[in-house]
Amino acid sequence: MTDLQPQAKQKTSEDTSVLVDEILHSIFFLGNIQKPGMTPESILNDTDLFEALKSRYPRPFELYSCQLPRRSPFSCVLDMMVHVVGQEKEEEIRSRLQKFITDLEKDVPSKDLTRKEKKNLKNLISTVICISKKKSNNSVRYYGVSMSTSGCNAGQIMIAASCLGAWDDYVAGAVMTYYPNKSKKEYFDGTIHIPNYVRCQAFNLRKGGEMPPCRSCGNMFGLNTDETDESDYGNCAEAESLSNLLKIENKIKQDSRPKSIKCTADNRERAKRDADRALKNVLSRIEFNTWNGTFYTPESKKTA
Repeated sequence: MTDLQPQAKQKTSEDTSVLVDEILHSIFFLGNIQKPGMTPESILNDTDLFEALKSRYPRPFELYSCQLPRRSPFSCVLDMMVHVVGQEKEEEIRSRLQKFITDLEKDVPSKDLTRKEKKNLKNLISTVICISKKKSNNSVRYYGVSMSTSGCNAGQIMIAASCLGAWDDYVAGAVMTYYPNKSKKEYFDGTIHIPNYVRCQAFNLRKGGEMPPCRSCGNMFGLNTDETDESDYGNCAEAESLSNLLKIENKIKQDSRPKSIKCTADNRERAKRDADRALKNVLSRIEFNTWNGTFYTPESKKTA
């Protein structure tokens, strides 16, 4: 990520240091909740690197044990790559992410890792990318990746955190309709229907090739699919991609709006409270008792 920053600076006026700040906090948090927990020092495993990053980005080192990340780590990598390449070059973005994954795994010799460490590294890498856009040729593309977490508890935490702290309210509502047990709530239906003039296409980042929406994405977003397998609701790349789309494209959001009579403001707030309660239950189960109730906001280093 730090190596990509100078390349991004040549292409965009946006401050990409916030993405390094954010990915550090997200990785430190996910390492901390492992059993046994991992410290930032043990994760970085390099004294000079540890000191350099801690000096430039102190807040992730201070707050990983009391604030929750809003997104999983690979979302930050994706955003950085979009800045470097340009949102219109989707094939190059996919190709460079595939190379990034291959190079990352080659850089860490397998013999130097325990079996658990190998699994943790693999789980920090997203498997799927999704691109959403209007079907017209020159439309802006909006990207998302699947959750990059290690273990069921981490996945449940990050889905709730994204619902409560990151995603567009329509996408969050669709996910919370089923979160956390894959069963549709009796009192709330925030599912939406993405219009046919929108292309929402997922690709496998390891093997290449298109991937159809799973049954969960069909249920939540009205995407056409013959798949019967249900992924964890909110785990798929479609959620982040569509969230980024709906935050900007107002007409698409209006055309996608939930239509159920159960989707009232009061019921949506109740669904949020239930998601927050489910999140706290997971945190309690893994004995993460230091959360102060807030989500981490990365800090700009433009003046550093």
